[in-house]
Formats: sequence, C-alpha cells, structure tokens
Amino acid sequence: MKAMLIYKTVDLTTDRQPLVLENVPVPIPRDDEILIRVSRCGVCHTELDEIEGRTSPTVFPVIPGHQIVGRVAEKGTAVTLFNQGDRVGVAWIFSACGICEYCRTGNENLCADFKATGRDANGGYAEYMTVSEKFAYPIPGIFSDSEAAPLLCAGAIGYRSVVLSGIRNGQRLGLTGFGASAHLVLKMIKYQYPEVSVFVFARDPGEQKFALELGAGWAGNTQDRSPEKLHAIIDTTPAWTPVVEAMKNLEPGGRLIINAIRKEDRDRPYLLNLNYHEDLWMEKQIKSVANVTRKDVREFLQLAAEIPIKPVIEEYRLEDANRALTDLKNKKSIGAKVLVIA
Repeated sequence: MKAMLIYKTVDLTTDRQPLVLENVPVPIPRDDEILIRVSRCGVCHTELDEIEGRTSPTVFPVIPGHQIVGRVAEKGTAVTLFNQGDRVGVAWIFSACGICEYCRTGNENLCADFKATGRDANGGYAEYMTVSEKFAYPIPGIFSDSEAAPLLCAGAIGYRSVVLSGIRNGQRLGLTGFGASAHLVLKMIKYQYPEVSVFVFARDPGEQKFALELGAGWAGNTQDRSPEKLHAIIDTTPAWTPVVEAMKNLEPGGRLIINAIRKEDRDRPYLLNLNYHEDLWMEKQIKSVANVTRKDVREFLQLAAEIPIKPVIEEYRLEDANRALTDLKNKKSIGAKVLVIA
C-alpha cells in the first residue's frame, strides 16, 4: 500500500518535504482489530508538532494522521461491533490501558499509557490502517467522508474545550485563532448556546472576515482588547502570545482553555509579560485540554449530525501531504485540510 512516513524530526521552515512516500505492507488486523481501507484523513496542526519534535513519535518511522474515515476491509476473529463494509472513523485516541484510575473514571485521556494515532501507532496517511474495534466510531450518514474527517479531531477537541469552558447562555466567549477547530466551535456554540456572544481574535484579516461571516459578533487582532470582558476564552493557537493577551480580556473568575497538544517556543519569552495583579488575580483560571476520550468523539459526532456541522474543507491528494502541511504552517487557507486517499 502507499503511505507517507515520518523518518525523523525536521524544521519545516527549511525542510518542506518531511514526509516520504513509500510502498509498505498492508497491516494485518489482530483478533480485536479492524483493517480500514482509508478514504480520507484530515491534516492537523499536531502533525506539525510531531514533525518538528514538540510531541515526537515514540518510534520511527511512523505513518501520521489521526482524523481518519474509511470502510472496514477485514476484521479480526473477536470483532463484534463492526462488519465488513461499515464506514468508520478513528480519532487521536488510539488506545489506553483501560484499568488505571483515569480509565475507570472516564478520563482515559489522562492515562499514562495513552497512545495517540499517528504518533505512537501508524495512522491514516496511508491506504490502510488497523485499530481496535473499541477505538473506532460509526460515521453518521449525513456527512461525506471529507466532511467527517475534521470532526474526529478538530471537532471533538473543540467539543471538549467548550465543555471545560463552562460557558452558559447569555455569557461572552472568546476564540483565539480561527482555523479548523475554532470554526467548528463557533458553529457548535451558535446551536447550543444561541445567546452567547462570540469574540474572535486572529492575526489574519481573512480569518477575521471568515469568523464574522460564520456569526461571530466581533473579530480583531490577537493583541486587541475585546469591547467587553469575556467569561471564557478558548485558545486554539500554537503560540504563547495569545495566552498572555487572553488573560487581559477575561472577567474576574473567567476561564482560559488552552486547546493545544504543545506550544511552540518562538515567543515563549513573552510569558514574562504576564502580570499577576492585572492578568491572573481575581480568581481567573487557566486549564489545558489533554487529548480526547472516546465519549467526547461519540457525543460530538451525534451533536454534529443534529446541527448539522459541515466543516469548510480543502482537499489534497495523499501524495501532496507535504504541501498540505506547508500550507497549514503558513496559514494559506481557512477551514480544514483533508487528504483524499481512496
């Protein structure tokens, strides 16, 4: 089968071909696994983190990709949840131990043995992949394969961020950055909490315009002050600057939810500008989002089908994955990027 592989970490500003296209053996499913013929795989900023070494793969080479949609091509002898031909999705959570305190209480995203699809196990930048049937999800029929792929990470992690924000109808929510995840969060908020005012902070004027078109009440630059103080802010950027700036826009007791696996170091000294009295005092809170649970993915797919949420997408061929990653890094388009594989 054809697959794109990461062999080593590189700096994408100097190496624009970090993935290698190869023919590799089709994986064989274990007893509890399904073999998926991949149709689409979303392109996520976390792939940039993997390639540039901020959250390095545990073994090289590895096939990246964790927003996967395809059909069951074969199943192991113990599989009972899916049949050949079923359309399924795979998300960032590839597996967890199932027996630790966190797994037993529904917080499997915090499991010390958490394994990520496309980082700790081969993912969806390939024609086939295997996964335990317990970590695959039926895809609602309302979505095309390309529409469904971004929902499995950008959507699910956005859903978890909204839950952690504790936002309520009538309050004010900020979104910093307006890419694949944030534009789905805005669609979600408009449906679930129609009386919430949404304020968007983005460097790119195109993203600001896009946010207003989708229903944001206000859009400005990352370092602008919002017209009103906000009850919660969800940060979806890879940078430190929005963290500091967000704290200045929060109400007393407000919550900043950081939706990122890793932060880049390029503006880390900016954290020194965080002033305790002005920016943190008055019981303001900062909370990170760590991965997703299977419950997050299932609940979000159901909600997305009800609304329905249809992401704005741009498609690339599997062979053009390097260009998709470069475009993502350079923010050359809005919405979500998806690889067309079959």
